[in-house]
Amino acid sequence: MNPTPYSRRDWLKSGAALLAGSTLFGAGVRTAQAADYKALVCIFLYGGNDGMNMVVPTDATRYNQYATVRQALAIPSGQLVPLGSSGFGLHPALSALAPHYSAGRLAPVFNVGPLAAPLTKAQYRAEPEGSPLIPDNLFSHSDQQILWECGSTDAQSRTGWGGRASALLGTTNPVISVGGNGHFGVEELRVPLVLPEPGASFGAYGLRPEDSWTPNRLRKQAIDALYAQPQSVDLATAYASQQLSAFATSERLAALIKSVPGDANASPVIDAAFAPLIQGASLKTGIAEQLYQIAKLVLGRVTVQGDRQIFFATMGGFDTHRDQIDGGSPTGGVHAILLRQLGDALAAFQTALVNLGLANQVTSFTQADFGRTFAPNASAGTDHAWGNHQLVIGGAVQGGRTHGTYPTLALGGPDDVGVDSWERHGRWIPTSSVDQYAATLLRWFGASEAQLDAVLPNLPNFGSARSLGFL
Repeated sequence: MNPTPYSRRDWLKSGAALLAGSTLFGAGVRTAQAADYKALVCIFLYGGNDGMNMVVPTDATRYNQYATVRQALAIPSGQLVPLGSSGFGLHPALSALAPHYSAGRLAPVFNVGPLAAPLTKAQYRAEPEGSPLIPDNLFSHSDQQILWECGSTDAQSRTGWGGRASALLGTTNPVISVGGNGHFGVEELRVPLVLPEPGASFGAYGLRPEDSWTPNRLRKQAIDALYAQPQSVDLATAYASQQLSAFATSERLAALIKSVPGDANASPVIDAAFAPLIQGASLKTGIAEQLYQIAKLVLGRVTVQGDRQIFFATMGGFDTHRDQIDGGSPTGGVHAILLRQLGDALAAFQTALVNLGLANQVTSFTQADFGRTFAPNASAGTDHAWGNHQLVIGGAVQGGRTHGTYPTLALGGPDDVGVDSWERHGRWIPTSSVDQYAATLLRWFGASEAQLDAVLPNLPNFGSARSLGFL
């Protein structure tokens, strides 16, 4: 089973959605300052991406260890995309990203996962059930998605680290999601602004500016007049203000959202970068569609408003328990298809930013439920694990090299949670935490050290090791 977030795209097209979603907008916001603009783009890979096949060691010793354990799942060394002299290579399906690595814009970050504090194997094995040192419900899709999105080790967490950062930094908009709902962007008082795909209408059905039918136009005038009236109850005043703000936001963003490749409002630069992924007026894959939408929103940042913005995109299908390879080829099958979709779309997005002169102002990064077992299962797939490798890309990234600590490739070894033969699967104990990963991103984004501690409560447990150095 591959849990994915519930989509609100259709819901947002209705009037009820606009009104219910009006709590997105409030007072005390930033004004647009394009010169100081920065954006973070989170791409969540639901189901748990197999990071062990995404970034593979190429030096003889470690590659032989990798190939011996991975067996039929091992990517042939000659097909890997070399990452310079780093001793690692990308899955061949990610070849579109190679030029960005060579240009110093792409960096793999090794063995990241939810941690309350640095944790050794001996500590992990010695801790009693329910210990605060052990993240809740390890190896569970829904729980680990929450831990990654919330920057927490408590599966009951409600707000996401992206949402908390938006609230603390006072961003004009909440987290903008182009991939449905998720905990990542939830704040105490705002929820993510969930936008539909390019070409879709955004706003209350029948109440948008282009809805010129007289009954609808009169209805909109009546609603505006109703909300403009003074209210005798504070809650009613707040509600009316939120509804008016929601209408204003939908009217401001509707044309930008609706634009599709090749139309009068499209950017030739963005269209050129995404050209291999465009078919007619549509994008060929869901992740290409989402990143195209984000590219438009970044370019249209004055219309979107605010000098800081966090975006959330998603892909599903990464729960590869079986048939991870196709016809015995580790470079075919479902995982290769997913990685090619990700790599092609992410490369196009980054190329668009470079050509727009915005590469230094936007940093994109992956997250996923968890890594997958180093040892394959009996169904030509992999099972749920813990620590995982991630990709970070952008003009400000310390790219062209790797970051973090790659695990020791030994089943039952110092990084594997297992001891007895039946539990030696290569479920790596993370050597870097989600908190450190998020702190590195948010420090670049503009958060102070005190703000980082407020957003990421476990960060102080890592002492002076508060940055992973990739930005």
